[in-house]
Amino acid sequence: MARVNDIRWIVGSIVFVALGLVLWLATRPPPLTVQGEVSSDRVDISPRVPGRIAKLGANVGDTVERGAVIAELESPQLASSLITAKAALSVAKADLDRINSTRPETIAARKADLAAAEADVTLNQETFDRKAQLARTGNTPQAVVDEATRNLELAVRKRESAQAALQLATTGASPEERALAAAQVKQAEAALNQRDADVGELTVRAPIAAQVTTRVASLGENFSAGSPLFSLIDMRNVWFTFNLREDLLGGLKVGDTFDVTVPALKSQVVTVRVTVINVQGQYATWRATRATGDFDLRTFEVRAVPTQPVEGLRPGMSAIVAWSKRGS
Repeated sequence: MARVNDIRWIVGSIVFVALGLVLWLATRPPPLTVQGEVSSDRVDISPRVPGRIAKLGANVGDTVERGAVIAELESPQLASSLITAKAALSVAKADLDRINSTRPETIAARKADLAAAEADVTLNQETFDRKAQLARTGNTPQAVVDEATRNLELAVRKRESAQAALQLATTGASPEERALAAAQVKQAEAALNQRDADVGELTVRAPIAAQVTTRVASLGENFSAGSPLFSLIDMRNVWFTFNLREDLLGGLKVGDTFDVTVPALKSQVVTVRVTVINVQGQYATWRATRATGDFDLRTFEVRAVPTQPVEGLRPGMSAIVAWSKRGS
């Protein structure tokens, strides 16, 4: 009889514990589940100059390397302006060469003019000397001497003019003229470089190694500067983004690790490491609905990267975290 009572007591105890366990599980709050999203760098490609699509080098789904040509545009206006800029540079250089040099024929002509002027000075000097001598002896009127004097002065002035012309031909342009011509050459070179850069922008290249997710460009279509042609995502640099109220952070800090589940990868569990914890703007703030002692709580963006490469992980995939089971 005592043994039967013991058995009943043991069974009763087990039933009591089981009921207590069931009651505890029933009243226990469910674990907090946090949903995040896979993100990555996205680059929208657009031309810097307007043009017509002449060739496409990539399509949606293609993986392109950095520097790969993904589109080529054509622009007759830019091609014409490039030719004009090259011609303007040639003109500026020719003008600079003209200013910095003098033709030998010009110098020879100026020397000949100076020699003729010196000969006139010599002749008029001799004539003046004879007239002056005759005037002193009274054999010629003073008017003749005055005329000889004027002719001598005119010859001297012509010689001075011929000397200045020869000096100008030998020296060439003034420093100011040379500086102006050199500046015009530099200006023309800058304009040509700008046209070369504009023409180079007609070839659109991928700035990063990435995958093409969107293609707006079509053959023969005109696009203005800044219009989007392609969208690329960097599949080599993906991360998880979670938005958490500050009371859920629980002392989380950069460098901590925890596990996330990716439903799109057959619920694969991925270990991630926190890299960024940023407070969101005021628009993302969770506010108390009743003024009963609650406080306004800010929302924080938490970024985490996989500790190991994950095959098939793509931007836009969901990530689930049982936050109560978070490791550190």
